[in-house]
Amino acid sequence: MAAIEKEQVITSYSGKLYSRLFGYMKPYLNKFVTALILVLIVSGISLYQPMVIARVIDTYIGGYNAPYAVTVDSLAQTQYEGQYLTKKFDTERPYEVGDKFAQMFYDGENYYFITDLTWEQSLETQKLASDTLPVVAKTESSITVQGETQQYTAKLLNKEDLVTLRSMDFRGILTLGITYVVIMIVLATCNIAQVWILQSTGQNIIFNIRNELFRHVHTLPLRFFDTHPVGQIVTRITNDVEALNHMYANVVVNLIRNTIMIIGYAVVMFMLNVKMALIGLVLLPFVVVITYYFTKLSRSIYRKIRTKVSALNTFLSEHISGMKLIQIFAREQAKYDQFAAATDDLYRSRRKELLVYAFFRPLMNFTGNLALSIVLYRGANYVMGGTLTVGTLYVFTSYIRSFFEPIQELTEQFSTLQNAFASAEKIFTLLDEKNTIQEKSHPVVLDKVKGKIEFKNVWFAYENEEYVLRDVSFVINPGEKVAFVGATGAGKSSILNLIGRYYDIQKGEILIDDVNIRDLTLNQIRSAIGQVQQDVFIFTGNIRDNIRLLNTDISQEKIEESSKAVNALHFIERLPQKYDEPVTERGSTLSAGQRQLLSFARTLAIDPVILVMDEATANIDTETEQLIQDALKTMMEGRTTIMVAHRLSTIQHADNIIVLHKGKIRESGTHQELLQKDGIYKKLYELQLYSDR
Repeated sequence: MAAIEKEQVITSYSGKLYSRLFGYMKPYLNKFVTALILVLIVSGISLYQPMVIARVIDTYIGGYNAPYAVTVDSLAQTQYEGQYLTKKFDTERPYEVGDKFAQMFYDGENYYFITDLTWEQSLETQKLASDTLPVVAKTESSITVQGETQQYTAKLLNKEDLVTLRSMDFRGILTLGITYVVIMIVLATCNIAQVWILQSTGQNIIFNIRNELFRHVHTLPLRFFDTHPVGQIVTRITNDVEALNHMYANVVVNLIRNTIMIIGYAVVMFMLNVKMALIGLVLLPFVVVITYYFTKLSRSIYRKIRTKVSALNTFLSEHISGMKLIQIFAREQAKYDQFAAATDDLYRSRRKELLVYAFFRPLMNFTGNLALSIVLYRGANYVMGGTLTVGTLYVFTSYIRSFFEPIQELTEQFSTLQNAFASAEKIFTLLDEKNTIQEKSHPVVLDKVKGKIEFKNVWFAYENEEYVLRDVSFVINPGEKVAFVGATGAGKSSILNLIGRYYDIQKGEILIDDVNIRDLTLNQIRSAIGQVQQDVFIFTGNIRDNIRLLNTDISQEKIEESSKAVNALHFIERLPQKYDEPVTERGSTLSAGQRQLLSFARTLAIDPVILVMDEATANIDTETEQLIQDALKTMMEGRTTIMVAHRLSTIQHADNIIVLHKGKIRESGTHQELLQKDGIYKKLYELQLYSDR
């Protein structure tokens, strides 16, 4: 049973992580650049939005105190009491539009208007309109205010007069309103395009990585799968790859966006008002400190979570596959307790992660609101003191409210980025696993495999020098039927694995048609071998797919012919959908005999030159075995056949029987010859006869 507390480490990763991750981005670099340009546009628009509102406030809503100039019809923005008025003039050279000016006042309740002012008087009344009015006298139709040089009497404006005089402000508000809507449309369009480009590109990259990873796993030798849990490999291809998806689809470009936004907010605030900018950013050092500790804590916790998730997947994969055994031995409660302990451990780690986020996010929100309160308090004082406009204060409140959001997002994105790097390390570690079964760059290519097999002084060990085969030599000629017998652990199945070069030997040579198998390609070796094992694996799908195994070169006629030859047709024809009958995982809806018959049909369909059977009839009932024995004669005809069987009655027809004991060949010969030798084979035969009685 795999340990659930720890994830087995494949190897330590020491490669160039960043360059490899960038390598997957390279084919899509133009799309990332496009997304980056869109992000820059979005960032610029986001920075400009509050400026539009500020202009509406300062120039138009609060712009009643801007002076009017009497002008000609062609330059006028509005007409009032027979005079053409405009606010569009150069205050440095005002007399180009005329020598008469007007001013509007507001006393907190009503608006007033005074005309026939000189430019010097206009400057004085502008100051009065911008401050608290020093009212000298007030009637139902006018108001008198005291300037520095003289008193000014202004006429009370009714609603119609106010609409006329402020028509240019209304038009300005409408223009800016339309501008703001256009900006919002452009912003939404850019956001949609950016999200689509990044998400689709991220999915393309993940598609490529996942396919590369799965393709690579297929190339790894069986030794790798002997030492690494299935659940761990599944986690690499699913969970860890998905972690990279978040990085490519969200983090990479948004990291740049948030960095630009933070810098942009700071720069614009300092350009507008240095004192207010310093006030708004007074809490920034505190934000930096909590951000640093959050990143450090979240990175550590996430790595622990990834390891525990992988270990949990390994546990689930192993125990769900072995559920029958668990129920046979009534270990459900024990396994549940073990699983509950592991999930509780993962739950506690998740709680730590949530606690960190639960502390960080509200603290950032509190800090942002506190900074906003400071800005509002000091800014209101400056507005009332006349050193800051309401629009500028609005810009600062908008920027401060938004300033801490990208910092928070940036922090979480850095955490996600670190998580992705941790997953990438695991993925690249798996991708860096080398296939120990190396092929030569210029292999020997046989025109046709005839089926001669020769072992020359072969020594083989799965681990170190614990040899399971010791100086084994034999020759199997094309078309011969050879059986290997011996006690468990004698090395019978190892010989079958070595013929297909699923493992490499330490000493000696293995030859096919007098050519060292190291000089042949794996594809040529394995395509010539058809192997039937005791434990038949049935894939989810249907009967046809499990015979064909996605090999489109195998026609329906070949499938039916193979099924008929191994006597599988008699049960396939009884199925409701025949060859289209659905098959569940591991073929649980089929009997052991039916699964074995499918395995025979699968092997025969590829028409192998060499036929390998490892305990092929061990799980077959007597009736089905008789059917298979008849089919075997057809399958073996003209093929080199290698058999391993505990039931010696199934191999008596072999041309040669090789007896293995503790990794060495002790005897060889036909069934009758070995019985006459009165050796290991005879003892095994008599023991079986006795046990069958």
